[in-house]
Amino acid sequence: PFLRLLEAQLQDQRREHQEEVEALKNQVDAMKEEMEKQQQAFLQTLQLSPEAQVEFGLQQEITRLTNENLDLKELLEKLEKNEKKLKKQLKIYMKKVQDFEASQATVPAERRRHERNMQVAVQRKEKDFQGMLEYYKEDEPLLIRNLIT
Repeated sequence: PFLRLLEAQLQDQRREHQEEVEALKNQVDAMKEEMEKQQQAFLQTLQLSPEAQVEFGLQQEITRLTNENLDLKELLEKLEKNEKKLKKQLKIYMKKVQDFEASQATVPAERRRHERNMQVAVQRKEKDFQGMLEYYKEDEPLLIRNLIT
């Protein structure tokens, strides 16, 4: 049984190796074809007159730059679209801030001062106390109200 298992594993590895080798051979063949095409194009340009070689080189550079330009235009369009989206979001958030500030202006100043004092007191309590909190039974409604607010 052990030898059969090893044989099966060896056959699987051999099959995988053969598949990998085949894929690599196909890749090499494709690269050879591409290289031959490039060599033929190069030989054709060498047969051209110097002026024609320059013109051919310029045409290839123009093609490359045109493709690059199209890619950059596409990127620019995406960025402009994103900018518009972010501006809309900014307007929404600015409106929310203005609404919040307007609602805060209507809250009486005394209440705001009381809220600030409560926040400071809570912060001090958090810093000063650790563990269980001891309180009188009659202070329970006040503690619950302060915890909720």
